[in-house]
Amino acid sequence: MNNRVVITGLGVCAPNGTTISDFTYSIKNGLSGITHQPDLEALGFSCQIAGKPQLSDDRIAQYFSSLELRNLNSTGIIYGVIAGLDAWEDAGLEKSSEDSPDWDSGTIFGTGTSGIDKFRWAINKIDDMEIRKLGSSVVIQTMASGVSAFISGKLGLGNQVSTNSSACATGAESLLLAYERIKSGQAKRMLAGSTSDSGPYIWGGFDAMKVCTFKHNSEPEKGSRPMSLTASGFVPGSGAGALVLESLDSALKRNAKIYAEVLGGHLNSGGQRGLGTMTAPNPESVQRCITKALESANIQASEIDVINGHLTATTKDSLEIENWKIALGSTAENFPYINSLKGMIGHCISAAGSIECVASVLELEQNFIFPNINCEDLNPEITALINENRIPQTLIEKKINVLTKASFGFGDINVCVILKKYNHE
Repeated sequence: MNNRVVITGLGVCAPNGTTISDFTYSIKNGLSGITHQPDLEALGFSCQIAGKPQLSDDRIAQYFSSLELRNLNSTGIIYGVIAGLDAWEDAGLEKSSEDSPDWDSGTIFGTGTSGIDKFRWAINKIDDMEIRKLGSSVVIQTMASGVSAFISGKLGLGNQVSTNSSACATGAESLLLAYERIKSGQAKRMLAGSTSDSGPYIWGGFDAMKVCTFKHNSEPEKGSRPMSLTASGFVPGSGAGALVLESLDSALKRNAKIYAEVLGGHLNSGGQRGLGTMTAPNPESVQRCITKALESANIQASEIDVINGHLTATTKDSLEIENWKIALGSTAENFPYINSLKGMIGHCISAAGSIECVASVLELEQNFIFPNINCEDLNPEITALINENRIPQTLIEKKINVLTKASFGFGDINVCVILKKYNHE
């Protein structure tokens, strides 16, 4: 089979918005969700700022039972369930009956590490010889697939229920895996997404690697600076993004709102060969991922209007743009518009790709290109490659037809997804 696949629902739990309406307003207006984190300062972190979704107890209580909340200590599961259930509702879908699962619907919902705060609590209990006090909630919160299991149970999903994990590429990968499942006729609907815990136990390793900025602790909103000359490392973030993918036939049959169409994409690895390492991309594999994605989608490079880049505010930003330029065969003048959401939300690790995919779909559906912030001093290595006007620093309201989203992760892994405005004619 070769089903067409569309996106019919969106949900988000981002540092700068935990509803689609708030998130849309923030990204259109270049509003940052990065704030000072007192716990990071108290612990002696070099980078004491981060992007963290703001959720009230009342909001969380709308998604979990009182029993679940009693021992719930996994921020990633909270973010993922909220984004996932919101996307399902946004798609006009309901949970299955209590008697039977929905055999046609599933989820691929990724994560990096699940319930690290719960893990720490459990380890301390064990070390204190208090194993009987662990209770029954440790396993479900600390297993990687906890988030997809929670979502499946709440919605009654009977098709594939999986959690993928591919570092910073996780979210975009989940979308592509869900797309393939529907395209091949193995499911009618898939909830794709990813999530990432908050807090020092997630972010500490990156701080120790010295890949996070330490220069903006007194001005958090200016800390994340993709494509800037004064970029000094990424700002850690957290949250979740979710998208309902559906066969076009299914969406039309139930008269669903269609946000965009998924044309195709590609997954690959640089194998940590050549210039590729655990933390650095192999340029050949990045370029190959982009060109193979175009082949999969059956489009020409010249058709791409916007690139939603990975662009993390490190020394690799200019290399990423060089890879795009080579893969697309572009000149400085005809390079597509390019933007990075990380200036507003930081690098949300395993949640980055899915939150950024949600932003990409909103751009397509609502005809705008969100601004890049904190790059008023563009890196000259980048402006030597492409014209400055390809890097919008104010909102552009413009009909766009094709957008490509890429995520590149630790381990030298790459994902590129091609999205298109759905033609309702």
